[in-house]
Amino acid sequence: MGSKEISLVLGTAGHIDHGKTTLVRAITGVDCDRLFQEKKRGITIELGFAPLKLPSNRVVSLVDVPGHEKFIRQMVAGASGIDAVMLVVAADEGIMPQTREHLEILNLLGVRDGFVAVTKTDLVDPELCDLAVEEIRDFLKGTFLQDKAVIPVSSIKGENLEEVLKELESLVNRVETRNRKGPFFMPLDRAFAVSGFGTVVTGTSYSGKITKGQDVEILPADLQSRIRSIQVHSQDVEEGWAGQRIALSLTGISVDELERGDVICEKGIYEPTSCIDAFFRLLPTSPEPLRHWQRIRLHVGTSDVLARVSLFDEKIIEPGGSAYVQLVIEDKIMAAISERFVARFYSPLKTIGGGEVLFTSGRKPRGKMHRQNYLLTLNELAESRTIEEKLKVLVNSSGKLRTKDAVPMLQQREQKLLSAASKLHDSGDVVLIESPFRMLISKQFCDSITKEIMLFLENYHEKYPHQKGAVIETLSMQVRDLTDPKTLRSVLFYLKNKGIIDYEDGFASQSGFSPRDEEDFRKKTDFVRELCISKGFVLPDLQEIRRSLDMQEKEFSNFLTHLRNMKEVAIIQGQMVFHREMEDKLVEMLSRSEKDITLGYVRDITGSSRKYILPLLEYMDSRGYTRRVGDKRIFRA
Repeated sequence: MGSKEISLVLGTAGHIDHGKTTLVRAITGVDCDRLFQEKKRGITIELGFAPLKLPSNRVVSLVDVPGHEKFIRQMVAGASGIDAVMLVVAADEGIMPQTREHLEILNLLGVRDGFVAVTKTDLVDPELCDLAVEEIRDFLKGTFLQDKAVIPVSSIKGENLEEVLKELESLVNRVETRNRKGPFFMPLDRAFAVSGFGTVVTGTSYSGKITKGQDVEILPADLQSRIRSIQVHSQDVEEGWAGQRIALSLTGISVDELERGDVICEKGIYEPTSCIDAFFRLLPTSPEPLRHWQRIRLHVGTSDVLARVSLFDEKIIEPGGSAYVQLVIEDKIMAAISERFVARFYSPLKTIGGGEVLFTSGRKPRGKMHRQNYLLTLNELAESRTIEEKLKVLVNSSGKLRTKDAVPMLQQREQKLLSAASKLHDSGDVVLIESPFRMLISKQFCDSITKEIMLFLENYHEKYPHQKGAVIETLSMQVRDLTDPKTLRSVLFYLKNKGIIDYEDGFASQSGFSPRDEEDFRKKTDFVRELCISKGFVLPDLQEIRRSLDMQEKEFSNFLTHLRNMKEVAIIQGQMVFHREMEDKLVEMLSRSEKDITLGYVRDITGSSRKYILPLLEYMDSRGYTRRVGDKRIFRA
C-alpha cells in the first residue's frame, strides 16, 4: 500500500532540553538538528522539518521548533504555520518557563488541538512519572489541551512510541485540512543554494496551490520568479497545497536577495503593508498593561519586526483584556487576512499577547467620528465569514470601491470578487457597475449621487434648453464634493443602462430630453411678446396664448418654464401673463407720476380695468417697486 500525503502540519513545542528533537527522531527517523552548532550544543537553534509516516501510511509534516528562550523568534516562525501540536514536557523537570510561553504562543496563534508527550520517563521512577502527569493535567486546565491525551514516553528505550503514533493518527483524523482554494501564500523560513537547483526556499503554505512552472512574486522584496521544481518531503511533485511543508526551486533569484519574512505568493494579489488592523488580546500574565503607541516586537508569519500599537478608544489594554488595534510597523511586511500574530515586549523580551489580522490595508482615521466608524467597520469585518460579507462591509464603509482595488484588500482574485459582487448586486445590497470601470458602490451612495445628478440636469435643461446636455466636466464640478470624475463616469453609465438618463459623446441629459429648435423657440417667444404688447395692460391668459400657439399642455408648460427662467414673462394670479417689456413700461409710468398712485389713477393712465390693475399693483408691491400706504401707493425709487 502506497503512502498518501495529507495537507497537515504538526508541530512540537516545549522547554529546552525536554527531548523534542529526540522524540521526533524516534518516530520519524529524521534528525532535525542539522546545524553543526546544534549537534555540538545539543539544542535546536533553527527550525527542523521531517515527514511523519503514520501507521495508516498517511504522511504529514512535522515541525520541530527550538525551546530555548533566546530562539522564541524561530519558535514563532515555525509555530505560525502548524495545525496541531505535540507539547513535550520532560518527566524529570515538569512544567518550565518555555513550556508556559510556548503554550501561550500556540493559543495566540489559533492552534486548537494536540496532545502532550511526557518524555524522559526512563530517568524517573513510575511514581514520579505519575506525579509529573498529574502536574501537567493541572497545568493544562483552561487551555485548548485540557481534555487531550497525556502520554508518558521514552524516546531512548522506545517505550510507548506506538501510543504516540496512535494519538498522532487520531489527531490527523480530527483536524481539518486547510482550504486549497484561493491564491497561493507561503512565508519562507529558509533559503539556501543547492547545486543543480539554484536557490531553494522552504516554508509552510498558508493558502492556495502552487504548480511547477508558475510565475510568482516574492514580497516585500518585490522580486519576480518562476517555480523550477517543487518538493514535498524530498519527493518531486507537480504541485504543492495549503497545509504542506514545501520546498521550491526558484529561477533568477539569488539567496542573498531573500530573507526570513519574505513571502512567495501568486502574482497580482498581495501587497506589502506597514499598517495592519487587528484584534489584539493581552495575556493575563502580562506584567503590565499595554499602552497606546507602545513599541512591541511583532511576529507575524516568519517576520520579526518592531511596531507600535495604536489604540482607537482606550488609552491602555489591561492584562487579560482585548481590543481592536492598529499595528503601525517600522518596515514593510507581508501578512495574510485571518493570520495570527504574536506580540512581545520590546524590552525585556517577553510574550505579552497576540491576535488576528483583520485588514492589511489599514489607514489612520482622523477625528472621533471617523474612529467610531472605523471601529464599526473592523467589528463587521471580524464578524464576516464569507467573501460576500467582507466585500459588502468594505463597499458600505467607503461608499465606492473598484473591484481591482479590492483584490489586495481582501486578498482574492478579481474573478472571485466579481462573482461575489454579482451576488450582492442581485440581492440589492450594493450596485455593481461594469463599465467603464468595474466598480461597486453602496446603495446609499448611489441614491445620493443619483439625486444630485438628476437635480443638476433638471436645472441645466431649464437654463440651457437648446443644448443637448451637460458635458461631464460641468457635471463633475457640481458633484465634486460627492465623488471623483472616474466614479461619476461609472455612475452615468449605470444610470444610462437603467434608462434614467441619456449619456452619449460626453453629454448627459435627462432621459427623453431633446434640445429645442432655436428658430421655432424664437418665433414663439416673439409671438408672445407681440401679443402682450398689443393687448397693453389687458393681460392675456395662459390658455389664450396656448391656443394661439397651437401647443399641447406639456409642451406649453415646458415652453412657459423657459420663458420664466429667462425672465421674459411673469405669471400673475396663476393665469395672467405679464411681459417684461410691459413691466418696464409700467415702472417708467409710475416713476414719472406727480399724483397720488391710486387704483383709479393707474387705471386711467393705462387704459385698463380694475380686473387687471389690482393684481398688477399687488405684483408691483411684491417686486418692491411700490409700497402701499392705506389706499395709496408710494413709488420706491
